[in-house]
Amino acid sequence: MERRQHRHTGRTAVALGVTLATFALGAGATGCSGRGAAAEGVRSGAGDPVALLAGAADTLRAARTSKASTAMEMATGGTRVTIRGKGVYDYVHRLGRLTVVLPEDPTGAAEHRPITELLAPGALFMKNRGAGVPADKWVRVETATLSDGNLVTGGVTDPYAAAEVLRGTREAAYVGRAEVGGTPVRHYRGTADLARAARHAPADVRRSLTAAAKGFATAEVPFDAYLDGQGRLRKLRQRFSFVNGRQKTPVAVASTTLLYGFGAPAVVALPRERDIYAGRIAEDAGTNGA
Repeated sequence: MERRQHRHTGRTAVALGVTLATFALGAGATGCSGRGAAAEGVRSGAGDPVALLAGAADTLRAARTSKASTAMEMATGGTRVTIRGKGVYDYVHRLGRLTVVLPEDPTGAAEHRPITELLAPGALFMKNRGAGVPADKWVRVETATLSDGNLVTGGVTDPYAAAEVLRGTREAAYVGRAEVGGTPVRHYRGTADLARAARHAPADVRRSLTAAAKGFATAEVPFDAYLDGQGRLRKLRQRFSFVNGRQKTPVAVASTTLLYGFGAPAVVALPRERDIYAGRIAEDAGTNGA
């Protein structure tokens, strides 16, 4: 295992076909300037909420690492499912490792095997993906080729990408004090624009956000954000309108990210080239290797 990003020349990105989100449903301004002022605004309850939120990604980079829990709820045609993830994230190198658990089948069958996901700049790696992929191999997907920029494809939202979406905040208001995991926070509510976020994002995030701005049913992302006394995101709930590739109907997606344990070790080693699957992935992901 090596701590660097590999390129994959196989057909994986094209062959992936059905995203984890669709599978579950089918089964049922860069830089750190102004960061001190932003944190002070959070502590005092003053300051421009739009500016505070637009700097959230920079504040996470300053925090370096954290633990993360995610929940992605999807609803379409009366069916609702939740995919959960848990792991660690390195904001400096933009590397994350999450264990993702899919919901049970509608029949109540045993849960699918947990999927290990590695998040890296421009790439998503998945192990235990199923659909004909050998158990010891990883699937690699170029996130910029995904119509959602990997904001929902992996069944989780990349925590750093979620914060980068807030760079596109157009309007926001301070709601009041709250508490997340025993930590006092300030609650903000607003709407971000993916196209605007892409324009202000660092180069390695811009392509994915640009793809999302074009691929979602709408570029507007309503959100609720909770910042602690240091301006760090503790909880972020974002609502996307995703077009289901199978049915061509919008899917309501609510992604909730919890960040805690700042400073925790977050060593993420990416797969070696020989460990990445280069073959075709079955279109029918109904069997996930469970």
